[in-house]
Amino acid sequence: MWVSCRRWRLRARRRWSREKQETTLCALSLFLVCVLSACAFVLPADLLLPLAAVNGLLVLHGLARRGSIMGVVKLGVIQLTITLSLYLLLYGVDHLAQGAVVVGRIILATIPGWWLCITAAPERIGEVLSAFLPSKWAFVVAASLSLLPYMADEVREIYQIQCLRGARITPKALRNPKNWPELVYCVLFPVLIQLLKLSRQMAVAAQSRHFGKSSRATHWHSPRDKK
Repeated sequence: MWVSCRRWRLRARRRWSREKQETTLCALSLFLVCVLSACAFVLPADLLLPLAAVNGLLVLHGLARRGSIMGVVKLGVIQLTITLSLYLLLYGVDHLAQGAVVVGRIILATIPGWWLCITAAPERIGEVLSAFLPSKWAFVVAASLSLLPYMADEVREIYQIQCLRGARITPKALRNPKNWPELVYCVLFPVLIQLLKLSRQMAVAAQSRHFGKSSRATHWHSPRDKK
């Protein structure tokens, strides 16, 4: 019996050490993401190239973890098209380079967050944030991050369904600004309604688990953290 108790203590100690390491790594990752995202906006233009190299390493690591970068790429293409068009209309050809730098800064600020969503579990992020934020705020942030992949799939499905129904929201049709309002009420409004529905479901699920009843929230270490 004494041997079995000792084994149980050793197993519990190893598990606690592993969970502490996971939380520490998540905290360091979150700090790194905040620093890199801030540097994307405050660094001068001549230092953006080294920052891009660091972000490139994050992209490679995220791809190795089977993450998809296509969402960030599509966002960058759309943002680049809109920004360069506005710069061309407002300032002329001479300021297009400035518009490209602005878009580059936005992409460099987005990549670290994408990498964090790929490498860190939402419950670990919530545990780290709860160290200096109220538990409810930490839960909201972690839940929002966990919804990002699902909402990306929802946007894609809604867009494809609306295209099959004949909505003028294809890339070719959107070249005409008259079709932009159709994109709003055919895609953006349904996505907003779906997001509100998901938020309500998550709130009900949290209440059914008595979230907020205790002054000190606990955090689940799922088996996927061990992979």
